[in-house]
Amino acid sequence: MFPASWRRHLRLVPRGFERILSPVNMARPSLKLHLPYRATVRLHFLCAFFTLASFLWGYNIGILGTIYAHPGFKKALHHPDPSHTGLITAIYYLGTWISYIFLSHPAADYFGRRYAAATGVFVTCIGAALQASAGGTAAYTMMIIGRIICGLGIAIVSTSVPLYQSEISPAHERGKYVVMNHIGLVGGLAGSFWVAYGIARWDTERGEYLGWRLSVAVQFIPSIIFMIGVPFCPETPRWLVQKGKVEQARKSLQYLRDADPSEPEVIVELGKIQVSVEGHRLATQQSWKVLFTNASLFKRLWRVALLHFMAQMCGNTSMKYYLVPIFMELGVSRRISLMIGGIESTLKIGCTIMEMFLIDRLGRRVTLIVGCLVMGTALAINGALPLAYPNNANHVADYVCVVFIFLFTFGYSIGFGPAAWVYGSEIFPTNFRARGLNLAASGGSIGSIIASQTWPVGMANIGSKTYFIFMSVNLVSGLIIWVFYPETKNRSLEDMDVLFSGRHARGLSFGQETADSGRTSSDNGEEGSLPKTSARARAIVAAV
Repeated sequence: MFPASWRRHLRLVPRGFERILSPVNMARPSLKLHLPYRATVRLHFLCAFFTLASFLWGYNIGILGTIYAHPGFKKALHHPDPSHTGLITAIYYLGTWISYIFLSHPAADYFGRRYAAATGVFVTCIGAALQASAGGTAAYTMMIIGRIICGLGIAIVSTSVPLYQSEISPAHERGKYVVMNHIGLVGGLAGSFWVAYGIARWDTERGEYLGWRLSVAVQFIPSIIFMIGVPFCPETPRWLVQKGKVEQARKSLQYLRDADPSEPEVIVELGKIQVSVEGHRLATQQSWKVLFTNASLFKRLWRVALLHFMAQMCGNTSMKYYLVPIFMELGVSRRISLMIGGIESTLKIGCTIMEMFLIDRLGRRVTLIVGCLVMGTALAINGALPLAYPNNANHVADYVCVVFIFLFTFGYSIGFGPAAWVYGSEIFPTNFRARGLNLAASGGSIGSIIASQTWPVGMANIGSKTYFIFMSVNLVSGLIIWVFYPETKNRSLEDMDVLFSGRHARGLSFGQETADSGRTSSDNGEEGSLPKTSARARAIVAAV
């Protein structure tokens, strides 16, 4: 049933349970086992704690969009024009691209998922400190370098956090827990707007100089809390198995599932992890090029890379960085624009919490496609109304535009925002998960560079027609997802091989195996039936 190299990993699996780990049953959607209450609380706490790093990610993005309109920032950077502002925005994504390709994967695989996240947070703090201290003739250069460093750190955070959440979660609820990563992100965005709104009231000469710098420095608070708490969190069982630390993986899984090591749930889940890791170990030892040469892995790589590219080209990057200028162009004052931005970002949290309960029920494909249609509609309205009523001639039209910006937020929060990271973090095998997700996420960096440069230049030259560019991207994206992206809900991380390879185990069906199992011999050749197990164990064997 198994290759010889796998059998040594199944020595501790009781007789009868090895059937569950067969290729036939690895291909089936995972059994929905109800976790004990304490295990559920632990998972929620751990995933929520890791959203502190995601909060930093969102805050780092959002605060830049608020300080663009701050008079002290403009003065410190010698009043940058749209092209210089676009470069400050885009250069951050050069840092993320470099990190995705060369740094994030080694960090996640070498340090582990939790310490990689802490490393990314620390690097981001260095970049933030450089930005907060920008001044003098070198202010623009300091801002550029600080943005690149922040990009290097955030790329590590943005992949290691969903990897951690994905790898500690049970299959049937994995989407919900990974969506918490996006809740942290939008929480950071909302926090940045509310901090900026408060700072905007400090309109003295000293406030003009220190206000935007203090706004940038606030991100040190969640960063310090996160770095202190990370050592007290368990590492993911999948990473521990990958490193050959099976006993530690067993203890980690025991803690995460609140179950005894001899419990069937722990045995089966650990066995599936071991089989999956061993099955991909040879490919991992060959080269990262296997992601491009192996048909099954390449199918996953291009899908996730394109998904992240579309997630940034849909218009969200522009909305994050230029939301305050967008509102100001609709005739709203800077302070009120910051308040509206805070409300908009806060509503994102509610929308993303809603997505927590939708993504594992409706599936990834449905939420992604619906999100594309909603965003495309909102962008079409925002592009058409300013053309129909130029120069803010109709205030009702301006208010409608604001409402549809909120609708865009809803579409992104139930679609690309969380689902792109959920999909990308779950379809790669364990040994390639960090490497594959990082290479794929670099596609998002490319999309962000294009979008962040397109928006300010487009708005300066063709005005609201810029919205139609991103509207078209959303409509095409929805069609691509409908045609090329298979559904992954309710499948374990180890089930994805069959889904993307298209190969199923040959021979007897599982029902036939079960019927024949009483007549087959055991590993030592003795005839007999399945070993005696608890009722709970027999139920799991029968259900799987």
